[in-house]
Amino acid sequence: MTTDELWYERPAAVWTEALPVGNGRLGAMVFGGAWSERFQINESTFYNGGPYQPINPEAGANIGRVQALILEGRYAEAERLAYEKVMASPDLQTSYQPIGDLHLSFNHDLTTSDYRRSLDLDTGIATTGYECRGVRFHRDTFATAVHDVIVCRMTVSKPGALSLSVLMSSPQNGAAEERCDDTIGYLGRNRTQNGIAGRLRFAFRARVLPEGGLFDRGPEAIRVREADAVTLLIDAGTSFRRYDDVGGDPEAETQRRLDEVAAIPYETLLADHLADHRRLYRSLSLSLDGPDRTQIPTDRRIAEFASGDDPDLAALYVRFGRYLAITSSRPGTQPANLQGIWNDEILPPWNSKYTVNINLQMNYWLSDPANLSETFLPLIELVEDVTETGRAMAKAHYGASGWVLHHNTDLWRATGPIDGPPWGLWPMGGVWLCAQLYDHWRFQPSRALLERIFPLIKGAVDFTLDTLIELPGTDRLVTCPSLSPENSHPFGSTLCAGPAMDSQLLRDLFAAAIDASERLGIEADWRRAVALARERLPDDRIGKAGQLQEWLEDWDMEAPEPQHRHVSHLYALYPSLQIDLLETPELAAAAAVSLERRGDDATGWGIGWRLNLWARLARADRAHEVLELLLSPERTYPNLFDAHPPFQIDGNFGGAAGILEMLVQSRPGEIRLLPALPDRWAHGHFCGVRVRGGLLVDLEWRDGQLVQLALTAENAGAVRIRHPGGIFTASHLAGRTVLALDEMT
Repeated sequence: MTTDELWYERPAAVWTEALPVGNGRLGAMVFGGAWSERFQINESTFYNGGPYQPINPEAGANIGRVQALILEGRYAEAERLAYEKVMASPDLQTSYQPIGDLHLSFNHDLTTSDYRRSLDLDTGIATTGYECRGVRFHRDTFATAVHDVIVCRMTVSKPGALSLSVLMSSPQNGAAEERCDDTIGYLGRNRTQNGIAGRLRFAFRARVLPEGGLFDRGPEAIRVREADAVTLLIDAGTSFRRYDDVGGDPEAETQRRLDEVAAIPYETLLADHLADHRRLYRSLSLSLDGPDRTQIPTDRRIAEFASGDDPDLAALYVRFGRYLAITSSRPGTQPANLQGIWNDEILPPWNSKYTVNINLQMNYWLSDPANLSETFLPLIELVEDVTETGRAMAKAHYGASGWVLHHNTDLWRATGPIDGPPWGLWPMGGVWLCAQLYDHWRFQPSRALLERIFPLIKGAVDFTLDTLIELPGTDRLVTCPSLSPENSHPFGSTLCAGPAMDSQLLRDLFAAAIDASERLGIEADWRRAVALARERLPDDRIGKAGQLQEWLEDWDMEAPEPQHRHVSHLYALYPSLQIDLLETPELAAAAAVSLERRGDDATGWGIGWRLNLWARLARADRAHEVLELLLSPERTYPNLFDAHPPFQIDGNFGGAAGILEMLVQSRPGEIRLLPALPDRWAHGHFCGVRVRGGLLVDLEWRDGQLVQLALTAENAGAVRIRHPGGIFTASHLAGRTVLALDEMT
């Protein structure tokens, strides 16, 4: 039996037990206390600092010297000079921030019974229920994207039995509003950080709408006595308009939204929310048959996954990943950061921003196969922003045209190399994002999308054409300075020339540029130059231990961290399509050697990447063993959040994508069904998985064999399909095409 519900027998004691709701802009963690409730609130644009451009005026004059030292093999000297002279200024960025908390204190006996809290992924509603002295207390909380506020509805089974106080707090600079109406609020400003001046104003407000009973307020709280029901409307906003404009009016905007929503009946708010949420959530379904464990609390299911038979928990993990995408990444909002939109710390891990040497990319691995292309749009918008800020960085630091993004960015779209030792002196962040945008187009092929992303791709290509150098003694073109994120080689440094991942990324970028320009019928001369440069990139190399080399030189066996969390040189296997078990078997075998050497146990997101890699290698049982590591109490918190540790949302998205990758894979013109199906998933079905080419796949299987297959396409065509029973070419019409069993043999 399947379930769309996370549920628990007790309130959340810590943040990683609370349940998330969100609408892309606003997020809340709901703790579900019986006699007290805490809503921890975030707003996606609330970062420290303000508009800035971290150009280092010394970088341009010193980047050539760093390059020369690397080519001379003087890596430690190159790293010292880079740290002193070519990193961004400042060489740290700004932190994503919590807005504050809303606290509810209920006036009833402390002794309660029949407690249950849950998160229904199909409705997007977090629910808390219990009994106290014969009265049933019930709370529903959701974040509506339609009306752009958080709503909490509180009801009781006995009229007049609901009494509570509503208080607000914030760790931010500011003060409570002095008001005499049904609204409490806190107004303030963000912090200065790393020398970047705080420029954002924010407003945090809640409106309390009781039905029946008495209402009064003090200087810091609103009190409701003997009501039949209460509806809470929660909102927050900042003065952010875009990365270079902080002239918004959050006080007016939050007041307008709350006034408008307060005039709408609760039943309408709920109906609008359900229709909008289910429009996205119900675009895919997945069932993995097994014993019914839905009556076991979710935290216990996590603890027992490795030792029990619970395929539905893997399916629930996919559904939860899709829920997180819907609630943390909507058109017009910021992309999901390292924690989505949920963070309660002033100094969150890694600033809870955008790390683009794997983490932001992994956040969007799930969107396309999970049929949630709408949630991908904020990533395109971020790339459009960093092409603007990255042009100035490319010119100042490298004397290059085009644009560059290194390994991190933030709300202010900073693009410079940060962090020391100089992990950040890796100029491929924008390259990877553009390769991912092109792969997104493969899932959603349209001329309009290709026209939108082509200028972004072209700018990234122009930068690399200007900065690639000829490797001495060869005709090969390589990046320098660069590194293999975030790994050190045996010579006391991360810095090097031409790491394997860079060449793999550039092969994808250049191929995307060539194909896109051909399809659009533009830039023919430029396209030929790109093709010539692509031919001169180093090939992937197999080292003396049979491994896929991480660097140009065969250094892997002497590297100081053989089980490093990053598996950067395996990008060509996943998410790229360059290394394939059928088309490049020798490289696939070498990738498997490297993956064995790295080991399966890593950070949460590192395990998520390994899951996808083993799935691409069609190692079903090994992939399931990795999934058992991911779905363990060490790597998954009770609320299903991924544990790096601490919490990082990329592991949720990467792990969910990996489960789908075990069930269906695609290449241009080909679909592979059940390529890494473990024995314990012998029966199941899914509907609505999207594959490259823009088709949707519905599949049912029994005993590991296809029972029914249907394809949904916008246009008629044909596609090659591989499955456990063989290979066939499927013809499909526009619309839904159900394929008979005799067509599959």
